[in-house]
Amino acid sequence: PYDSMSSGEAAGLMAMSGGMMIFALLAYVFFSFCLYKIFQKAGVENAWAAFIPIYNCIVFADVVKKPLWFGILMCVPYVNIIFVIWGYNRLSKTFGQGVGFTVGLLLLGFIFLPLLAFGNYQYNGSLVSEDRN
Repeated sequence: PYDSMSSGEAAGLMAMSGGMMIFALLAYVFFSFCLYKIFQKAGVENAWAAFIPIYNCIVFADVVKKPLWFGILMCVPYVNIIFVIWGYNRLSKTFGQGVGFTVGLLLLGFIFLPLLAFGNYQYNGSLVSEDRN
């Protein structure tokens, strides 16, 4: 099927995929920076971990007062859906917010994550029970 593709079509396809890669990279940097600011608010010494895939999930688990395995399960496809929802709910609670904010994080994360990162929300890890088993 690709033998019949004209050079113009191929160039357009390459330009579109390049644009998508740039957008994905910018989105990754933006969300990582938001997570970096959230980690700073939580008092995490190595807040730079927000930029490192997988490790940021482990640090995130620590911020929401969950054990190491919780962060690892956030990286497992399909299983992560449950743990991301659970983690976002606990993140909302640590910043004194409720279930509505959790729904906002899940459905409109590009708005609610920067709100946590750059807004006047204060981290209080004692608002969630510390069950690290």
